[in-house]
Amino acid sequence: MIKLFKNLTKKDLLIILAVIFLVIFSVYLDLKLPEYMSEITKLIQTEDSTLNEILTSGLMMMLCAVSSLICTVVTGYLTSLLAARFSRSIRRKIFSTVESYGVAEIKKFQTSSLITRTTNDVTQIEMLLAMGLQFIIKSPVMAVWALVKILNRSSELSIITFIGVIIIVLTNIYIIKKVSPRFEKMQKLTDKINGVTRENLTGIRVIRAFNAENFQHERFENVNNELTSTQLANQKTFSIMEPIMTFVMHFQNLGIYFVGAFLIMQVGIIEKINLFSNMVVFSSYGLQVIMSFLMLTMIFMILPRAQVSAKRINEVLDEKILVQDGNYDKDTKEKGTVEFKDVSFKYPDADEYILKNISFKANKGETVAFIGSTGSGKSTLVNLVPRLYDATEGEVIVDGVNVKEYKLSSLNNKLGYIPQKAVIFTGSVEDNISYGTNGKRKPNKKKIKEAIEVAQGKDFVEKMNEGYSSHLARGGTNISGGQKQRLSIARAIARDPEIYIFDDSFSALDYQTDAKLRTELKRYTKDATILIVAQRIGTIINADKIIVLDKGECVGIGTHKELLKNCDIYKEIALSQLSKEELENA
Repeated sequence: MIKLFKNLTKKDLLIILAVIFLVIFSVYLDLKLPEYMSEITKLIQTEDSTLNEILTSGLMMMLCAVSSLICTVVTGYLTSLLAARFSRSIRRKIFSTVESYGVAEIKKFQTSSLITRTTNDVTQIEMLLAMGLQFIIKSPVMAVWALVKILNRSSELSIITFIGVIIIVLTNIYIIKKVSPRFEKMQKLTDKINGVTRENLTGIRVIRAFNAENFQHERFENVNNELTSTQLANQKTFSIMEPIMTFVMHFQNLGIYFVGAFLIMQVGIIEKINLFSNMVVFSSYGLQVIMSFLMLTMIFMILPRAQVSAKRINEVLDEKILVQDGNYDKDTKEKGTVEFKDVSFKYPDADEYILKNISFKANKGETVAFIGSTGSGKSTLVNLVPRLYDATEGEVIVDGVNVKEYKLSSLNNKLGYIPQKAVIFTGSVEDNISYGTNGKRKPNKKKIKEAIEVAQGKDFVEKMNEGYSSHLARGGTNISGGQKQRLSIARAIARDPEIYIFDDSFSALDYQTDAKLRTELKRYTKDATILIVAQRIGTIINADKIIVLDKGECVGIGTHKELLKNCDIYKEIALSQLSKEELENA
């Protein structure tokens, strides 16, 4: 928690200092009220007192009450302002930190958990600041100050107040020990319920197609019921506080008046007035002490969950990022070259290598394709170029420089990456094609239309209601899978990169569209290097170099015809898709 609050700015600290001053002044005013009440009590019972003296004390009480009210309102405003500013700052910091994460870090935390940490966990901290800051300052100050004021008045009445304080403190300690572990569990269950809900919404088509509504409902209910039962257990624990507080409050008042009455019976008339005045003061100060601990109880209801949230936020902010930014951002002598030198790779915390001793070089203008059975490491291999992961052993070199030395922005400026699963952002077609930057000006309308035409998307885009300005829903749910892939390819083309990386990006296209797109792409990007991961032989048949992977190892490198003669695995894949005659005529 303390570590998180180090993110407070100077302005935030000034607000906190103002809040501390206002709260202490407010406590001072509140604690003056019993003194004026005691004075009025004495004046009423004194024969030579005047009405003006009583009214003066009454007006001072009113002035203190109104001033305390103003201080409380201003304090509430400042704490709300501080909470809003701080939560905005933390959300921004979490978002920028997560943006710098690699794939490994995202997988470690899971998307649903990162969403919860950015929203729900930050809200818990915001609540602690907005509601808790004034209570955290006010309750101990008021409790201690009130106890100090009554200590010298009557030892018998002080003992009664201390008994009430001890009971409340012990109750609070018991509650904190009970609820703290459950709050941590609640946040994890919130992650889980977010994950199940997100999965349900994302896969709604599959769920309906397989009549799995009841199964999903049961999954949700299990998590929901577990979260509810944990929350109920916490609320039941907290519910004991109110009756105990009420009991202590009434017991204290009763004890003060009972002991006070006993003491009054044993003294003279002058001392009776002082004792009665003390009883009024003790009753008021006792109430102030109980209210202080009541405020502390409210803090104890918020604090454990906020502590858990702070811990979870710090986990995100303190996570060690595996893919670190380099320093190299100069022009290179080579252009469009990609070289793997004895590259091996295994995922973090994995025992087995996914890739083993991969070596090859793609020169400027060449098309290099990767093929192999499912799980052979094709996508993993090309993902090492944009540094979605870093090679465990060996070197990945782009334009003569190790990718680990590049500034990530400079490296990405050289690449046009089309992922296996096409990603479409909310916005127009133009917005999606001109997305991001590569250190140059954003593509103009002419360039956008040209990129879409090369990607074979012109026909369907121009048939849309508003053409290139047509709205695309989040994830491209209002267009087909093939259309999404073509727009994703067009986005990369519009960047004019040195190197294109197609990670099985033609899988949703029919053979005719696939062939047309590759022909246009080869013509349009004749000076660019192209890396293609593909399952279809037809997609890579004309590649300058084909690399065959099997269980993470390179088992063949060459052209289509060379591999048919020299690589049994490639020949087996080819014959599973095309006849012998088709392969011979290719």
